Amino acid sequence: MHIPDGFIDIKTSAAVGSAAVIAIAASLRGAKAQLTEKSAPLAGLTAVFVFAVQMLNFPVAAGTSGHLLGGALAAVLVGPYAATLAITVVLIIQAFLFADGGLTALGLNLFNMSIIGVWVGYGIFLLVRKALPKNKSSVAIAAGAAGFISVPAAAAGFVLQYAVGATATYETSTVFTAMISTHLLIGIGEAIITFMTVSAVLASRSDLVFGYKGNAHELEIR
Repeated sequence: MHIPDGFIDIKTSAAVGSAAVIAIAASLRGAKAQLTEKSAPLAGLTAVFVFAVQMLNFPVAAGTSGHLLGGALAAVLVGPYAATLAITVVLIIQAFLFADGGLTALGLNLFNMSIIGVWVGYGIFLLVRKALPKNKSSVAIAAGAAGFISVPAAAAGFVLQYAVGATATYETSTVFTAMISTHLLIGIGEAIITFMTVSAVLASRSDLVFGYKGNAHELEIR
């Protein structure tokens, strides 16, 4: 998922990077309203957890491997604004310290994973949660579904960027087929990890889970 240097032209990289910066700045303001003294430390722990788990790859198919993106997971745990910031920090550290994704492509990677991955995942979470009974199991199931969809959604962002500013000669249709099919499989792993992690946190400290606190508040009003 991490785009290397030179794969997308500078013009497209700069335009998408600028959009990412604007979205991250907006998330910085939004996170101030979302985070509390109790949940703020969890945002930091979430970033550390995503960073660590992204180091663990699992086999997918034809010699390819995948790892947790973490956007949907972070959004459910600490809210979408704070999740955007957490994934942004992870990607910046990976790019500068581990050369995981090119520096000129950092804006592209931020847009795909910390914007698309987080916000599409959170949108799916809200839709699925609304259709299910209001309990902890439903929150975990909705989080798993969000994790599954968020991965090919982020991959689709890359395909669109490739279609606009690719420097390679592969057909866009070929890239689309390869990226989406592979990342649908990776999404299964994402869904399992997201479901298990959210379930574990709900079992121990459900009061800290952003995606459950709103659920509990609705029950209290009724």
